[in-house]
Amino acid sequence: MSHPLTAVTAIGESLVDVIVGSDGVPSTEHPGGSPMNIALGLARLDRPVALVTHIGNDARGMSIATHLRDAGVTLAVGSIRDEPSSTATAYLAADGSARYVFDLRWSLPLGLCVDDPVLAGSELLHVGSIGAFLEPGGSTVVSLLKQLADSDRPPLICFDPNMRPSIVTDHDAALARFEQIAALAAVVKLSDEDAEWLYPELGLEAAIEHILRLGVGLVTLTLGSAGALLATRSLRVTVPGVAVVVADTIGAGDSFMSALIDFVARLLDEGVPSDALRNGLAFDAQLLTSIGEYAVRCAAITVSRPGANPPNRAEVGSISGDPLVS
Repeated sequence: MSHPLTAVTAIGESLVDVIVGSDGVPSTEHPGGSPMNIALGLARLDRPVALVTHIGNDARGMSIATHLRDAGVTLAVGSIRDEPSSTATAYLAADGSARYVFDLRWSLPLGLCVDDPVLAGSELLHVGSIGAFLEPGGSTVVSLLKQLADSDRPPLICFDPNMRPSIVTDHDAALARFEQIAALAAVVKLSDEDAEWLYPELGLEAAIEHILRLGVGLVTLTLGSAGALLATRSLRVTVPGVAVVVADTIGAGDSFMSALIDFVARLLDEGVPSDALRNGLAFDAQLLTSIGEYAVRCAAITVSRPGANPPNRAEVGSISGDPLVS
């Protein structure tokens, strides 16, 4: 008997990206926010996913809600509030890189608890980005994660800090929050820039080793166009990037994270014990390589087109060597 598809619950901010071109002229608006992008990416990879978020009851909020529902993401009850939606203005440079200015509001839906249908029995939960750090929501996210970790059926927790130093300015407090959540997580993904900001006194290898010692089973470090490094307590695997013509880098890390979560969820689908994923013993070098190649390809497709526009399953499967296509 086949295992039903593992559903994912993502927790974190949704917002509207306002895009300003390298000429300084505002051009377009797109629904965005790292956890929202990750939920969208999972849905496009045919993964059942719900999003616990915070959007306004305004035109921008309704555009986010429609964007999610059209993709097949379930929006958790209480995620829509009677206030303005958050925005991130992305100023694009000539090379396609982006600098962000944020106008944010973040808190969890009132009364959300571990018994909520969107959380109860969830096998895989993602948390990250601004929603893990910005108050008042950040502290309640940590409290909720601790309750889930102590429950009878604790979910696998995936964490992507996606650090924004322009918002999270207190380094010591941010580092403490990062390690607090990482210690509860089975999978942590961060960029090389995240690692350098969090651990400026450590090299990347030493930072990875430190994060693994917090109890994380799998740490993945993205390296931009150079690919990614995947590490367990006993293994290190590097996968190269995929050469593409870059439209912009918006959503690249989120697309990588969606693919990483989807692959871990597929392992659960196949009956891999959650404890073996939580402690990293489920991963050998070949599996780590397959995970990295899958995630890098998803990110490469995303950067080849404007905005946070992750690939669907058919697009990823069309690339030769997909480890998940027989």
